[in-house]
Amino acid sequence: MRVTQSSGLDLNLLVALDVLLEEQSVGGAARRLHLSEPAMSRTLGRIRKALGDPVLVRAGRRMVPTPRALAVRAEVSAVVERARALFAPTDTDLRTVTRTFTVLCHDAVAAACGPDLFTRAARDAPGIRLRFLTESHVDAPFLREGTADLEVGVIDTVAPEVRVESLYEDRMVGVVRAGHPLLEGELTPERFALEADHLTVSRRGKLHGPVDEALAGLGLARRVVGSVGTFPASLFVVRATDLAGLISSWSVPLARALGLATFDVPLWLPPVRVGLAWHPRHDVDPAHGWLRGTMREILAEWSGS
Repeated sequence: MRVTQSSGLDLNLLVALDVLLEEQSVGGAARRLHLSEPAMSRTLGRIRKALGDPVLVRAGRRMVPTPRALAVRAEVSAVVERARALFAPTDTDLRTVTRTFTVLCHDAVAAACGPDLFTRAARDAPGIRLRFLTESHVDAPFLREGTADLEVGVIDTVAPEVRVESLYEDRMVGVVRAGHPLLEGELTPERFALEADHLTVSRRGKLHGPVDEALAGLGLARRVVGSVGTFPASLFVVRATDLAGLISSWSVPLARALGLATFDVPLWLPPVRVGLAWHPRHDVDPAHGWLRGTMREILAEWSGS
């Protein structure tokens, strides 16, 4: 039975709109909803008429949402998810669930946790697709707007409506190419600061951070020659130069795979708190609960190692 408003608007269009905005493709949405592309095109036409907006417009070979579509995306997703939660049985079989979840995190987290998460999804919930979204250089309400379903890593949001769960504290370690002079003998703060040029990792391009504050407290300063946006990118730069970098535990396996050496930084640095964040509209969603629980297990394994 199809649910309609008194105005005659078919509320099932919300489900189609939710999938269309997620896929940004008529063909992709048709496959998700088990419809033909002509039928999906007709549904998009009905949505456009109901909203008085094109919703999706052609941009080269792909389709992109209009500002109006972006504005309503989070609310549409929230309404659909509430409906799913309302009618879902309490003993939902995750193997029958068909969903796409977007995880917002640093690419080092995706590289470290992605294999385990994909493996567990294939085992526990094969109908769930996972999409990792790299952190942006600008702050935006990704969770509130529905652009992302879960944030993993260092959570710095202050939005009052977002659920934040701290899990453990990480630490930064130094990284250099094999045979680097810093690896010889005792590494003091003076040697660390003065015997190598440094590379920072910052999605905003910052050249200054906690390391510089710790050095300043000792009357020292290092020479930072540049920054890159991601930890994996920094590893390839460090591998081919004499620059010294810093990485979190997420990147240590990749550093070792590249033949790089890691070392303890001879400074007191503030701990890096790792956790999860999500919008409360997902609280009672069984599939999202599986995603949160699985990430907790994977992160617990990382913290133990």
